[in-house]
Amino acid sequence: MNKITAAITAVGAYVPNDVLSNKELEKMVDTNDEWIFSRTGIKERRILKDPTLGTSFMAINAAQDLIDKANINPEEIDLVILATVSPDMPVAATAVYVATQIGAVNAFAYDLQAACSGFLYGMSTASAYIESGRYKKILLIGADKMSSIIDYTDRTTCIIFGDGAGAVLFEPNTEGLGFQDEILRSDGIGRHSLKIEAGGSLMPPSEETVASKRHFVQQDGKTVFKYAVSNMADVSEQIMKKNNLTNDDVNWLIAHQANKRIVGATASRMNLEEEKVLMNIERYGNTTSATLPLLLSDFEKQFKKGDNLIFATFGGGFTWGSIYLKWAYNS
Repeated sequence: MNKITAAITAVGAYVPNDVLSNKELEKMVDTNDEWIFSRTGIKERRILKDPTLGTSFMAINAAQDLIDKANINPEEIDLVILATVSPDMPVAATAVYVATQIGAVNAFAYDLQAACSGFLYGMSTASAYIESGRYKKILLIGADKMSSIIDYTDRTTCIIFGDGAGAVLFEPNTEGLGFQDEILRSDGIGRHSLKIEAGGSLMPPSEETVASKRHFVQQDGKTVFKYAVSNMADVSEQIMKKNNLTNDDVNWLIAHQANKRIVGATASRMNLEEEKVLMNIERYGNTTSATLPLLLSDFEKQFKKGDNLIFATFGGGFTWGSIYLKWAYNS
């Protein structure tokens, strides 16, 4: 009997229609298009402006896009995992609502939070469930309405983040394709470098926390950049060495879209040619949990069965890691 591996068999995505360009941000904070683009690689980001719609709206649409394209019966889905830092509300997991809304009535569901590494950690979790043999179809979604937790008077954060969602389906594979290996890491030294200070058990909501804007994302950009550059590059290089992969063996780098310079440093450490480094940060900005699946959706047609993909990410906390996956189908 061939070993069961967990393969991605379908992808879907959703981004809001409204665009927030660098030119528009120039009117909101003290910045300019050239400064933003040269330091981040971002030209515009998508924003879900309707205040009555949350992260679930985008997650549902990304999941439905996958279901429609792959002609999947949602009743066959065993599990829905939603990676997010911006759930619709505390306590009631957004994934549960998403599963119900898409008709995944036989699935159990839960949220996973590991900042910008959430989707990568979710890939590890979904793969382990598939490899256990107990589950056959697992829907992994990365979705964030970052605009709901960003202060648009803070130029250190508002230029970076956007809204969006992406989804992948994991299924068993017996051809040796799909999930191959992982290196996942975390370090609590980053607890205060990228955070939302209030709203949790340590600092519950109050008039004072709202007035002082402590419910928005705060970032020590220099510290985050330094750790992201070194750690993302380290694990990406390590997973190649661990699996005896040369730069010729790697077909694509699927890196978290936080900053073009961070992605470039990772690719440089891996000695990868520019055409193997997939980027869409210019159009979406940093969509946190959604960056990796949005890359898969945007570039799906370029992937060939058997291609070697290296995923890499870094997020608040700090969390980071790399996954080696063999693509399982031709589009």
